[in-house]
Amino acid sequence: MKNQLLHTPEGVRDIYNRECAVKLELERRLHQVIRLHGYQDIQTPTFEFFDIFNKERGSVMPNEMFKFIDREGNTLVLRPDLTPSIARCATKYFMTEDMPLRFCYTGNTYINNHSYQGRLKETTQMGCELIGDETTDAAGEMIAIIIKCMLAAGLTQFQVELGEVGFFNGLLEEADLDEETEAELREYIDNKNYFGMEEMLIQKGVKEGARSTFLALSNLFGTVDCLKEARKITNNATSIEAIVRLEKIYRLLECYGLEQYISFELGMLGHYKYYTGILFRGYTYGTGEAVVTGGRYNSLLQQFGKKSAAIGFAINVDQLLLALTRQKIVITTDTTDCLVVFEQEEQQSGIVLSEYFRKQERLVEQTRRRTRYTISDYIAYAKREQIKEVYYIKNRKQILVIQTENGEERETNLEDLIRK
Repeated sequence: MKNQLLHTPEGVRDIYNRECAVKLELERRLHQVIRLHGYQDIQTPTFEFFDIFNKERGSVMPNEMFKFIDREGNTLVLRPDLTPSIARCATKYFMTEDMPLRFCYTGNTYINNHSYQGRLKETTQMGCELIGDETTDAAGEMIAIIIKCMLAAGLTQFQVELGEVGFFNGLLEEADLDEETEAELREYIDNKNYFGMEEMLIQKGVKEGARSTFLALSNLFGTVDCLKEARKITNNATSIEAIVRLEKIYRLLECYGLEQYISFELGMLGHYKYYTGILFRGYTYGTGEAVVTGGRYNSLLQQFGKKSAAIGFAINVDQLLLALTRQKIVITTDTTDCLVVFEQEEQQSGIVLSEYFRKQERLVEQTRRRTRYTISDYIAYAKREQIKEVYYIKNRKQILVIQTENGEERETNLEDLIRK
């Protein structure tokens, strides 16, 4: 039982020491990019009422949520998705605000994935939401921020794929499929199982013209040229409008000078049903999952009572960290500059020297030498923790300074150190 208590439940993990420092530095970099675009921080509760994320909202399926009951009998859930929480919050506090709202956040989400999927059940998300702007300018801004975040993280090889819910919805209008066939079709397309999709459509008796149109989705990906190909397979007004929006957004990204990071995937449908327009996913090598997901969700806030367009994205910080590690991209972090070790009778000297260094904004770890440890033990510890210098205070007049990287030593005294 004691050994079992040392382990975490399946799907969650401890993050400590350098990995934790790297994660915090990565979050700092991403947050800086987002804040430079005028987004304000927002925090929502870790758990909320179940109805905030229920099936009608189009968020995570109920069987994938962590649910529990409070003392009043209300069903609560650990948030599986931050977007509905922010939609609720924006409606509550900014109901009458007509100007665009810009929010950014960092928080953990909790999804009860199947164990065989190998996914974490607790992940850190970082992202932003732009509420009250229905224009393509808002989409261009979102995608530009995503690309800048990826560059700030240190990535050089990545792509942001763009899709449009409206394009697929237009194809559905022409095909006139029943609800069951549409649901199966979405699943096949989402899994990119076009052979299975063709067989299913034949079995359902879907007309050849509609079958050919849906099968053409398998080739509608890549550069901006695929939008020209998309125009050839449909005359539906809804689908054409979606293509026009994507073309406008691409021209906006040319203005930002970021078009080289963009590709298109017109078979992209989005995992959440609340998406109503453009979709985007960011990919890089080293992870099989998208490191960024997002899109437009113009109807979600209306479910809470505020009629407002909205668009946003979320960066999966854990997936991004995994990709950076596998690509051997190093994120430098602040490490402890020095370890001040003092004898028991020199405690005051140890504190004086440590505080002097801290006023210089040096990172200092101070400790009284334990009798069971020699100074060599402390030097070895400093090397393990990548601490640059050890200051061993035997007395005020005799301080040994050791450079841990090369082992160089010199002697000095407290007065000279502080005077310098």
